[in-house]
Amino acid sequence: MALSVLDLFSVGIGPSSSHTVGPMRAAKRFANGLSEEGQLPATVRVQAELFGSLGATGRGHGSDKAVVLGLQGLDPETVDTATADDQVAAAALDAELWIDGDHRVDFNWDEDVVLHRRKSLPAHPNGMTFRALDHTGAVLSERSYYSIGGGFVVDGDAEGADRVVADATVLPYPFTTADELLEICRREGMSISDVMLANELVWRSEAELRGKLLGLWAVMRECVDNGCAAEGILPGGLNVKRRAPSLFRTLAASAATAAGTPDPVQAPADPLLAMEWVNLFALAVNEENAAGGRIVTAPTNGAAGIVPAVLHYYVKFVPGANDDGVVRFLLTAAAVGILFKINASISGAEVGCQGEVGSACSMAAAGLCEVLGGTPAQVENAAEVGIEHNLGLTCDPVGGLVQIPCIERNAIASVKAINAARLCLHGDGSHKVSLDKAIKTMRETGADMKTKYKETSRGGLAVNVIEC
Repeated sequence: MALSVLDLFSVGIGPSSSHTVGPMRAAKRFANGLSEEGQLPATVRVQAELFGSLGATGRGHGSDKAVVLGLQGLDPETVDTATADDQVAAAALDAELWIDGDHRVDFNWDEDVVLHRRKSLPAHPNGMTFRALDHTGAVLSERSYYSIGGGFVVDGDAEGADRVVADATVLPYPFTTADELLEICRREGMSISDVMLANELVWRSEAELRGKLLGLWAVMRECVDNGCAAEGILPGGLNVKRRAPSLFRTLAASAATAAGTPDPVQAPADPLLAMEWVNLFALAVNEENAAGGRIVTAPTNGAAGIVPAVLHYYVKFVPGANDDGVVRFLLTAAAVGILFKINASISGAEVGCQGEVGSACSMAAAGLCEVLGGTPAQVENAAEVGIEHNLGLTCDPVGGLVQIPCIERNAIASVKAINAARLCLHGDGSHKVSLDKAIKTMRETGADMKTKYKETSRGGLAVNVIEC
């Protein structure tokens, strides 16, 4: 099984990779299958059923809307985020869907997209079933899929559907544990980003990879810019006000006045101003995510602000930062993300928010440590610190929305990742708890965690905060 950096980082739509991006991809896959199998001409109706966490919080996460968009042939990477809601509303109003973009079927919003709040499919909490019917009501095709975190989707018949996406590509430096990765680095005299780069060259050229990674960085920067500019109240009914625009104005004005420069980020007025900018970067991304904007999964949407915030810290506040460093940061972060993906989970519905914010914090800490000159051992140490101090973190979104506590949680974890990287640079990389043991602990903790704390909005803050 092989995973690429471009599997961990991909462009999608908010507010959730597992609940929005995954269902959209699954629905599109089902629609494409109807075309490929020649069943589309006889199809007069398509139904979707969402189970488990998808059913419990799907309305707040936009899972129902994502399914409609996917059935109509749209994908998370290119869908127009500004008109997505209007397209879904039109389908409901006109009582029709255009399957795979060009085949019309009747559509009843209330009957054809069903969310089961208390029923689950066997392999994973994020399960969904699609079926196509002919004019007699007979089932032409029925398939189940699982959205297993980070936008990854597996077929319901796939072996090991609750864990990984199969890829039999042979890599020059395969690793499934941090210990194996460190041994490769020691034996070959390579950094972690070197190992990842060598593996990535199996799929694409270095120039192509660099272009794609810098393209992802450009989307991250645009997301921050959009978040800093967009005023107003986030959708969903909680009446959460966007804070990034006012914080941006405050920080920019304060730093510009103190530094006397048109580029306030480069000249902080006090030692902790950098931390406040990091808070801003994370808030901006996650407010955009909550509003259904364009997001880079990193490794999920719910935790999408952490890697961009720490990358912004590197670019804005670390002397000598450049595009090469951005590429190495993302490669290193992805190496750590792969370890979480294959040995535990990045799905909040499976292991709680420790699998999302915790893994993202670990990834960002590792990426920053490497570009700050850390050795492979120091990078592994930083990654371990990043997850160790997020162990047990529950996923309890208020109102089923990716807003409270998700937005602030990204800001706090971003600062924690920077602290982890800088702390570990003062050591030699030796430490008592290995990254492998911390990941194993996260998996076991997630298994022990009650279902109500795993993206169901039936526990924690979700039941102790009055929605208003």
